[in-house]
Amino acid sequence: IGADPMRSQDSHDPISPRYTRRLVLRKPQRSDLEFVIALFGMPELVAHRPNPVPDSAEASTARLAKDMGHWECRGFGRWAIVHDGTLIGFGGVTTSDQFDGLNLSYHLQPSAWGQGFASEVVAEAVSVAFDRLKAPRVIGLVRPANPASGRVLERAGFLPEAEVELHGAPTVLWTRYRS
Repeated sequence: IGADPMRSQDSHDPISPRYTRRLVLRKPQRSDLEFVIALFGMPELVAHRPNPVPDSAEASTARLAKDMGHWECRGFGRWAIVHDGTLIGFGGVTTSDQFDGLNLSYHLQPSAWGQGFASEVVAEAVSVAFDRLKAPRVIGLVRPANPASGRVLERAGFLPEAEVELHGAPTVLWTRYRS
């Protein structure tokens, strides 16, 4: 069996934990479940979905299990985002089943919005994707009704590439290529 080109192999510069100016980015763990249930149960967090219904506890449990499984299978994934010792969200890059490139995503609790945390996570995720994982392309999928996320990606060097259908709703595919 050959090595997975999208699996982290370098133990000298671990992908988790990572540290930004204000954040600790670490692998998700089972003890994060209560936070995940609360986070994805917030109506304002899911407002841009095609069906803006908060997740059930079961859906949030499955979400956390999927994130933990991605780490187990791939050696990277979405981090738990910690600020001043408090978990405030999740974000990072994962493989995409529908689109070429690693998929960048982040979800922060509303009290953390507008403070630049998303930009810190995006910068670190892009750095890991290009420098460590050697991904040729990173994508971000943003609903037109969520212009704030589009601005975060634009400031990080992403360009809108196409409008696509995702879960039955129009979505802008943003891309950034490794130079």
